[in-house]
Amino acid sequence: MNKKQVASVLEEIAMLLELSGENPFKSRSYENVARALEQHEEDLETLVREKRLREIKGVGDALEQKIEELVTTGKLEYHQELRSKFPESLFELFGIPGLGAKRIKAVYEELGITSLAELEAACHDARLATLKGFGEKMQEKVLEGIAQVRKHQGLFLAGRAYATAQWIRDYLARHPATQRIEIAGSLRRCKEVIKDIDLVASSEDPHAIMQAFTDMEGVARVTGRGDTKSSVILDAGIAADLRVVTDEEFPYALHHFTGSKEHNVAMRQRAKDLGFKMNEYGLFRGDTLVKCRDEKAIFKELGLPCIPPELREDMGELEVDTIPHLVEQGDLAGLIHCHSTYSDGRATIAQMAQGAKERGYSYLILADHSQSAAYAGGLTPQQVEKQHKEIDALNKKLTGFRIVKGIESDIRTDGSLDYEEDILKSFEFIIASVHSKLEMGEAEATRRVIKAIENPHTDVLGHPTGRLLLAREGYSLDYEKVMDACVANRVALEINANPNRLDIDWRHIRRGKEKGVMFCIGPDAHGVEGIDDVIFGVGIARKGWLERENLINCFTLSKLRRWQRH
Repeated sequence: MNKKQVASVLEEIAMLLELSGENPFKSRSYENVARALEQHEEDLETLVREKRLREIKGVGDALEQKIEELVTTGKLEYHQELRSKFPESLFELFGIPGLGAKRIKAVYEELGITSLAELEAACHDARLATLKGFGEKMQEKVLEGIAQVRKHQGLFLAGRAYATAQWIRDYLARHPATQRIEIAGSLRRCKEVIKDIDLVASSEDPHAIMQAFTDMEGVARVTGRGDTKSSVILDAGIAADLRVVTDEEFPYALHHFTGSKEHNVAMRQRAKDLGFKMNEYGLFRGDTLVKCRDEKAIFKELGLPCIPPELREDMGELEVDTIPHLVEQGDLAGLIHCHSTYSDGRATIAQMAQGAKERGYSYLILADHSQSAAYAGGLTPQQVEKQHKEIDALNKKLTGFRIVKGIESDIRTDGSLDYEEDILKSFEFIIASVHSKLEMGEAEATRRVIKAIENPHTDVLGHPTGRLLLAREGYSLDYEKVMDACVANRVALEINANPNRLDIDWRHIRRGKEKGVMFCIGPDAHGVEGIDDVIFGVGIARKGWLERENLINCFTLSKLRRWQRH
């Protein structure tokens, strides 16, 4: 088990202990270790192997043994024993946003609710509102949460599945029978939410590859096994499919299983119009295979430029003469939107700067939370002054790198920015973001956001809708009006790269590009490891047809400052 999986089990144990009526301090100790574990930057397997787990805050003898058992066996007997005390269907309730262990315990013990369906019925009968600590508003929120769970059952965040898919690909690539292997499906197309992991490989010994796939670490059960396709369910609950073809068939299979279905239909129709037949096994003229070494050759045979996977959604990619040179991660000169321990970050300013510099960036725009976000340690005016002095001191020591004094200023309900004018003036860069009252209607939300965009201090509109993928929809905006306001006021739209957000939605980005909107990719990093989430933002930017000139953090710092002053 990796770090995130172990932390997830520890968090569930904390919930189960609270449900069992155990001492709350015991439950909290598991929560604290889970959080400390996720924040710890060293490899978990290394810590176990070198017997250094106790370096993690809160880990004692008992937890050390449990973590070792999880890492080495993939399971924990103590965890299974706790789960066995409750109906399996009760765990459906764990995925409802805002319904913590105390509330689950209440509905279980006082109403006898053991499943999502029973909880939904209790809401519709208004029984939930009668429980202490609930009420009508909470009942409405629970119903909304149930709707979210039902809507997204069987779906997974692509950013969370990507590391697993890479591990499987790299593991199978090392197998001596593997000729070529790639991740396919919606992950390759950089969709934000996926149903499963798809891989395509070529081999002269498909049985050997399939055996390695079904026997690999992390497989909970095998759901299908064959020489051309095998399917498994991983410990994390996500399904993974592997297809093995000959090396001659590989380019066609990779293209087909990358999709999307709509893109494939359009490609087959184009092939037919040109006198070809196209399927997952090849491109044929009559019964003769047109040999193509890679996907680029397939597109060339059909008179098309090579279409990157991210654009294969049948949204006009077959209708253009040339494909723009889409932005790449190496095009990013600086990082915009990172947090530190001054607010809710897990690393100091110095650590964040060092992490950014080591990754090849030349500047970091710090953007801790503003004072209204007290829940996230928002900075008081006094803390702002202290932070700016620290940044000045650090910049004197740094060479070839600069920390920029930024803030993520809350957009108040009326559209004004957090802080008074004199404080706002002290920042070099301001990201304006909504964090409260997300239930506004489209017209009111649009007015609120546009007022913030029109504020002369605003440089970027952060995560524009406030959505949390698979958990919260975020509010609606009139994107035409918001984008027009961004162009008129020289404000960039953020593509928030946090895998839980990926906000703004890629479906709106191309329209913004046509209007002349500038964008930025913000990792919204709360720790050094969060910087690496930039890769998911790059994928979304590419899906939106963006080039490096459309992104302000592809600018050098001097060019960025000229853009601000224009």
